[in-house]
Amino acid sequence: MSTSAKATKKSAFSCEPCRRRKVKCGGEQPVCNRCASRKDECVYKLNPTLSYTQRLEQRIKELEDQLAGHHISGHSRSPISTHPSSSHSSPPSFASHDAPSSSRVPGDELNVQRRFRGLKVDDKGGVVYQGATSFFHLPNDRTGGGAGNRFLPLTEVDVQRRERLVTNAWQQRALENLSEIPEPFQYLLNVHWCWIQPLFNFVYRPAFTRDMQALGPYYSHTLLNAMLSHSIRWGKSDPATRQLLDESYEGGVVFGKHARALVFEELSNGIVTVPTIQTLLLLSAQECGFGNATQAWTYSGLAFRLIDHLGICVDGTQVLNTSMSDEEAEIRRRLFWSCYFWDKMISLYLGRAPSMQHSAVSPPHVMFDDSAENDPWTPFGMQAGPAYSYPPTPAHSASCFTSMCQLSVIFNQILVHMYDPMSQNTEEEVDECVRSQEAALQQWWDMLPPFLRLDATSLPAMAPPSHIVTLNCLYHTFRILLYRPVLTRVNKDAEHPAPIQKYLIDCVTSATSIIAIFNLFCKTFSTNYCVLSLSYSVYIAATIYLLQVQAFPNDHQALQRLDYCIRGLNEVKRYSPIIGGALNLINKELASLGISLKSSAYMTPDPTSAVPEGPAQSPFYAAHRSNSFHGIPLTNNPTPSTDFGSQQHGGFDTFGPSDTTAMEPSMYEAMSSLEPLSAWVGTIHNFDPA
Repeated sequence: MSTSAKATKKSAFSCEPCRRRKVKCGGEQPVCNRCASRKDECVYKLNPTLSYTQRLEQRIKELEDQLAGHHISGHSRSPISTHPSSSHSSPPSFASHDAPSSSRVPGDELNVQRRFRGLKVDDKGGVVYQGATSFFHLPNDRTGGGAGNRFLPLTEVDVQRRERLVTNAWQQRALENLSEIPEPFQYLLNVHWCWIQPLFNFVYRPAFTRDMQALGPYYSHTLLNAMLSHSIRWGKSDPATRQLLDESYEGGVVFGKHARALVFEELSNGIVTVPTIQTLLLLSAQECGFGNATQAWTYSGLAFRLIDHLGICVDGTQVLNTSMSDEEAEIRRRLFWSCYFWDKMISLYLGRAPSMQHSAVSPPHVMFDDSAENDPWTPFGMQAGPAYSYPPTPAHSASCFTSMCQLSVIFNQILVHMYDPMSQNTEEEVDECVRSQEAALQQWWDMLPPFLRLDATSLPAMAPPSHIVTLNCLYHTFRILLYRPVLTRVNKDAEHPAPIQKYLIDCVTSATSIIAIFNLFCKTFSTNYCVLSLSYSVYIAATIYLLQVQAFPNDHQALQRLDYCIRGLNEVKRYSPIIGGALNLINKELASLGISLKSSAYMTPDPTSAVPEGPAQSPFYAAHRSNSFHGIPLTNNPTPSTDFGSQQHGGFDTFGPSDTTAMEPSMYEAMSSLEPLSAWVGTIHNFDPA
């Protein structure tokens, strides 16, 4: 009975030639791989089920309604909604110095066409980019340009393209569910799809899982080993998987060895494919967590170079003669923005200048295949705790990734104009960046769909999917990094001190939001599943509390929160040793202040003790001693000792309505003389994971 049912499911998407030969059909559209290799006529005759037809009809209706609400010219690049069951649109493209593709106007078409001339199909059938100065161009070379290189009006094909991609994704997911992958490979792949893929989107799942069965172009053993290696940390939480890894795969170390050996073999042989880039990105992310900055930076640099080499940095769908399929265009577009996002994150972690910039010819940040938006998300691998009975929750992974790309464009401006290690940013440049990107961040937050937004004053009982948690924490992290340089800069305009006070309040509010959201994450999932991006957010929150402690060493609530951050980072350090360097910086600064958080003396201040002299007597200091801190109430009781691994937390669960706390100039004047850390963004000198 089960065999018959299984056969019926397999044949649902089979073409007629494969059905007659009784062989497995990949279901590729419009021609499956088997028919293409045999040069047979590929015809799909089996009628779809009624429910499948109804879903398609409903999807077409939604897309038609969305198109009716958008007035789009022939050259417009505005993305259509990535959420299939709501009417919201993707977050807007914010103005930035790396000009968005939506800024194209008809008068610039000739210049843009000239830049596309380097995008070609090589002798092996692959797409490469070779500019006008290369060996492969003559002064009168018109290949890839001229009259044949005109832009297609995207709005005429967007609906059909989206429908084809979504249909193919559903088909591949059905086939994936029927495939039998041995353990521990299946378990580790599920870990990747749950905890890593939704935020970073390194690998396009439908193409990878299909080509894993057929050994197609979007799968390689190298990439599989990299995915397995990156998932080891999460996978070891399952006893059976841990046992298999220990007995047969050297605890999982063998996957990383194979991935590194195979990727350099590919590079040595000149074999560069999309899986090669995806492998390098995964290796970079893994090495970064280990604290191996040299390897992480090198792997990412290779990936970014290969993005240029394969022409993924330009929107190839706009060139008629590339004959690019819908799937190939989707993969290249996603991979560009995955690289763009990772470029910003690794530059953030290591305190270096970003490499990739968004230009007029870059792929748009829109995902036509939004089939994963409403996929049910469950915390895969959780064996105990609140998440063990996690309620059915839509993943919202498509809209989350799109929003993350939009946020990365804003943060790129902050990195370039405020934290450029290669040149000294002037005060005028910094001030202009604060003004412009403050507005951009606020616009991004206002446009963020409600199902992606976490309000720290009214958090849910259980954390949403981990990628949504990280998205919100990174938003608050970028706000802090936008304002933090201003806090420790001497105020030269005494007549207008209010902005400095506002920036301080905003930094502390964002820092407290980060630890509140992080606390919710730990209670729901534990620190075992905390990605490096979330850990970095906690570190940035800690730097704000450190500033407060430097200005007022007896600020007990700031010490409480700083202690919470340090304890949380100490837990995460077990999985991401790079955190050890950040903790060393904080501990050294505390030692120079004569503060030891191992003592609980600061947790129970004597109410009869004298109030310190100087700035600490200000109403701002009094507000610290009260139950409300910038609208976020805390209990008078000391924060209990937190065992992050057991998900028992306290101290930052309850939030109340926002209010405005008075602040005297003495507070920001005290901060203006501080130099809290040698690293403004994330550079960790003399790394020591201990």
